[in-house]
Amino acid sequence: MNRAFNKARQLTQETHGDRRTRKEEGFQTAERGLPRLGSILSVPLADSVSSYLGSANPFAAKVDPKTECVWLLDNTAYRPIHPYPHSEQPWQALFIVAYFKKNTGKDISKVVADIADKIGLKKGSGDEREKGEKTIAERLQPFMDAVAPARKVDVKLPDGSTKTLGPGGRSAVSQHVVALRSSHDNGSTAQTSAIPPELTPHGLMTTHFAEPEGWMVISDIDDTIKRTLTPSPVGILRTTFLLPPAPIPSMPQLYSHLLSFLNPTWFYLSASPYNLHPFLRSFIRDNYPSGTILLREASWMDLGGFLASLTQGTEAYKRERMEMLRRMLPRRKVICIGDSTQSDPEAYGDICRKYPGWVKAVFIRKVTDVAEMNVTEKNVPERFEKAFKDVPKEMWRVFEDPNELYSAVDALYDR
Repeated sequence: MNRAFNKARQLTQETHGDRRTRKEEGFQTAERGLPRLGSILSVPLADSVSSYLGSANPFAAKVDPKTECVWLLDNTAYRPIHPYPHSEQPWQALFIVAYFKKNTGKDISKVVADIADKIGLKKGSGDEREKGEKTIAERLQPFMDAVAPARKVDVKLPDGSTKTLGPGGRSAVSQHVVALRSSHDNGSTAQTSAIPPELTPHGLMTTHFAEPEGWMVISDIDDTIKRTLTPSPVGILRTTFLLPPAPIPSMPQLYSHLLSFLNPTWFYLSASPYNLHPFLRSFIRDNYPSGTILLREASWMDLGGFLASLTQGTEAYKRERMEMLRRMLPRRKVICIGDSTQSDPEAYGDICRKYPGWVKAVFIRKVTDVAEMNVTEKNVPERFEKAFKDVPKEMWRVFEDPNELYSAVDALYDR
């Protein structure tokens, strides 16, 4: 999808609360002050023009292993619900691939120094500055390489067959629903590799298999399971590019309990852009049950767009993604987990009202450990009452300490 279209769409989906937060915390000023990392204009003219044809592009070329690479994003396979089920439906999954030019970012040292200054790393502080800039450079790299639109790639699927995916459109991302003919158990995983394997610097794609019935967790990431400081532009930059990724205290233990007690399939739904997929996948694998990460196609080569992605139009974006998950798994029993920094209560409340009975529980973390939250109305009881209007009170709960939720989780077993 065209980057300009994405930005325009985000702007039209911006809520009054989004505008207020962004204005009070100076997000637009911060975004304007961030460096641009590249442009679609750096793409060869033929690829740029033909990329408007998207997946129907007859001029697309195969990825060149010498100069290009791909990211294979993890996914979840499901069985479609047939209106007249006469036999078990085959597995299918949405395969998402992002295409890049290798080593094409602008001079990274200047961008690293700019970010280091903005997040408060003092110049002349010796080892601290040097170590900080090294970390920033490593985490910034996924934003630096130029996208490669009008490309396609061959992959080896979990069933052993070969499939051509792509081509990618203007944003150099392709999406295809692919049928998988092999047999897999509920909760199992399988992997897809690029051909040749060296095309994927961030490893193989993992597919999670979810039968039509059972439990499902839809969890936000930022400030729900990972400390991100979403209300602050400087806080977002520090936690994303400098600080060690830190789980919210006691949330890993709660998710481990959910896994052992209900054995759900997991979706991690975030407004972060696809650029952060490798970073977030590593964090989740180290701290939480494995699952599919759903991210926003919003800010390749654009750090200002990264901040906007996390703070603009998130309610509509999350509703759309949950609508997609319901089409995939309408018979699953759903637990939604989010926090008060963004629009999780409103998005979850809308879905509860639209699909009564699909969502069995909603847990909202009341974020009190971020200074900016103490001068807003995001944590007042009236906000949550309004967000969950007409949703049964026993279905939703606001918490500060995850240890408060164990009895509520245990009560879900018989629902």
